[in-house]
Amino acid sequence: MLNHPTRLLFYLTLMTGTLISVSSTSWLGAWIGLEINLLSFIPLMSNMNNQFATEAALKYFLTQALASAILLFGVVTLSLGNHLTFSTFQDTTLLNTVLSSTLLLKMGAAPFHFWFPGVMEGLDWFNGLILMTWQKIAPLMLISYIWTPCTFSFMIILISILTGSIGGFNQTSLRKIMAYSSINHLGWMLAAVMLGEPYWITYFLFYIILSTSVVLLFYAYQLSHINQFFSLPLNSPILKMALFCNLLSLGGLPPFLGFLPKWIIIQSMVEHHYTPLVTVMVVLTLGTLYFYLRMGYSAFMLTHAEPKWSPSMSFSPSLQWLTLILLSLSLVGLLIAPLLIPLL
Repeated sequence: MLNHPTRLLFYLTLMTGTLISVSSTSWLGAWIGLEINLLSFIPLMSNMNNQFATEAALKYFLTQALASAILLFGVVTLSLGNHLTFSTFQDTTLLNTVLSSTLLLKMGAAPFHFWFPGVMEGLDWFNGLILMTWQKIAPLMLISYIWTPCTFSFMIILISILTGSIGGFNQTSLRKIMAYSSINHLGWMLAAVMLGEPYWITYFLFYIILSTSVVLLFYAYQLSHINQFFSLPLNSPILKMALFCNLLSLGGLPPFLGFLPKWIIIQSMVEHHYTPLVTVMVVLTLGTLYFYLRMGYSAFMLTHAEPKWSPSMSFSPSLQWLTLILLSLSLVGLLIAPLLIPLL
């Protein structure tokens, strides 16, 4: 991961670009930070030994370059009206929609998600985790400045949740399933953006924790497809239980930790009189539980067949302790809900 000084340099500039966008006071500065972030992530994605990674890097570059060009066009249009800073942002609905669409394209929200599953399929698990988590920070922060409750916002939220639920139905690749799960969670985060900054940051932090725990276990087992679940070793029941409990937690099933951020958003949206919207959101999200349960079906069965040629896998004590911590966090996370909710 950090076996080369060049990669360490790109990781530092990757974080620097995001921090520039988040801390910028103007749209031009935010655009510069996004460009630094993009140009740092492309070399990290590329791998001469893997043609799929190179293809994914090319797809990502072309899509992000298109979004950056449209964003720069919107920034120039804003500057003509002396509205370059966030504090003096008073624009027409059309310009607001254009800027929102470019940021939605950058983060991979539906219906601008056409590139996201394909790019995820060509990446390794660590780069995929960066794409699902860190690369969404700057677009989400920027879109929170201009995201207002309107018909466009409601449609994007519902389409993202619906796409994330239905898109993973017929998938066998775990990377694509995680990509559609990310699109589904993006719908909830965009709904949380309408409520205020603490809500979407809280949801995003929980999403980072759950996604990291699942991806680490996928990486430990070297899993890429659903059929590989049938060859999981039976000599590590704790690791196996942790994997599927974290999957159900990522799907938002009570009583796991993943239900807590959804619970906070549901309660807050009802208080803000978005009851019809949140009702549709909850119904559409139930689709994600289908492919999470399908992934865990082989482990939840009482009888389980293991081929004799399946290689035995040994895990380091540090990985086992990390797995136990993540498992306990998912199982008992809702017990601390009364302590966390008053903080919002």
